[in-house]
Amino acid sequence: MINTFDILETIRMIQDECLDIRTITMGISLLDCADKDIDKACANIYEKICRKAERLVETGEEIEKQYGIPIINKRVSVTPIAMLAGVSGGEPVKYALALEKAAQTIGVNFIGGYSALVQKGFSAGDLELINSIPQALAQTQHLCSSVNIGSTKAGINLDAVKLMGQKVKEAAELTKDDNCIAAGKLVVFCNAPEDNPFMAGAFHGVSEPDCVINVGVSGPGVVRSAVSKYPDYSINEIAELIKKTAFKVTRMGQLVGVEASQRLGVPFGIVDLSLAPTPAVGDSVAHILEEIGLEKCGAPGTTACLAMLNDAVKKGGVMASSSVGGLSGAFIPVSEDAGMIDAARCGALTIEKLEAMTAVCSVGLDMIVIPGDTTPETISGIIADEAAIGMINGKTTAVRVIPAIGKNIGDELEFGGLLGSGPVMKVNANSPAKFINRGGKIPAPLHSLKN
Repeated sequence: MINTFDILETIRMIQDECLDIRTITMGISLLDCADKDIDKACANIYEKICRKAERLVETGEEIEKQYGIPIINKRVSVTPIAMLAGVSGGEPVKYALALEKAAQTIGVNFIGGYSALVQKGFSAGDLELINSIPQALAQTQHLCSSVNIGSTKAGINLDAVKLMGQKVKEAAELTKDDNCIAAGKLVVFCNAPEDNPFMAGAFHGVSEPDCVINVGVSGPGVVRSAVSKYPDYSINEIAELIKKTAFKVTRMGQLVGVEASQRLGVPFGIVDLSLAPTPAVGDSVAHILEEIGLEKCGAPGTTACLAMLNDAVKKGGVMASSSVGGLSGAFIPVSEDAGMIDAARCGALTIEKLEAMTAVCSVGLDMIVIPGDTTPETISGIIADEAAIGMINGKTTAVRVIPAIGKNIGDELEFGGLLGSGPVMKVNANSPAKFINRGGKIPAPLHSLKN
């Protein structure tokens, strides 16, 4: 039986506490679109995406109106394009333009999957695609790209790490007149999940069905509001409170996922129960940590608070959905979180502290603006450090940094919308170039041998 209190509570969370469904993402397999003729493959891709996702945006809007639940983004993820490029050869940017055309036709916010999985080495199409990423992102508006350079089972491909440091810098330089936005649409992973609905890292894994609906929920404002009401709770009582709140948030995601699945005639995949912040006031993960008792995010104790928050979110959310996946936890993207922005501006939050926090949260060093003169080798060193945390701990980690070309520490980049704005943060000036240029592979850890 529907409880009136629960209905009113949900309405309050939506109106006053920034609760929303961050995304419904349709994953589409493009394996049957591959062809030796790249132009034919691109035509196949455009036709299939438009056919499968024709009603995605419309359906999302219908669910919003019926249930009063904001669904901020409608997105598509596709099979890693490097796999198709390996079949066809040719200029991979043609695939980027086909994906962009499809995204514009169906009206989605983003399309992800201009991706390569190179944790064990480069296969046909991988190098060509990676080398084309800066140009592809500079020529498109809706396209997102990701490269997986390591995993717990495979180790870390240091040659790919070196290459990605170069590509991040090139992407920023090609869009220096547009706030270096291309780098903001490029993420480098270790242990990338195949069912992630969140951009820029979403791609449709080869083990996924032909078409699937995945949902990403949000809710930092709801959690912060709940914690603020109990200033005298012990930390274990706070953890229980967060678990109960995460359950309520995830139930809404489950409802939307099932409803979208039924209306579109597509299998329902997972709910990614991550706390995904926005630049909006009251919708910040950093503010949750400060509500728990930190003077400022980045203070001593930040990593411990975040570890508790992340664990409680997962424990509460997992019981609220038929299937949980993706990244799931708490995101800490600096430019997309009002509290993180403030903490970075005043110097309370540094890249080194953020790196420590990534050991216990969802994903990693995300949407961090760095000085424009940062070398590609330094960017590669940042990627390698973050990948090592993911590899050793058996978790997903990622790097999405934006070299602000022509800007220095204290300057800011303004992206607008959900991407927000970010202060240029200090990067350690000591060079890792000799290490990065050694190439080869960092071997998988001993505990990867579990068979």
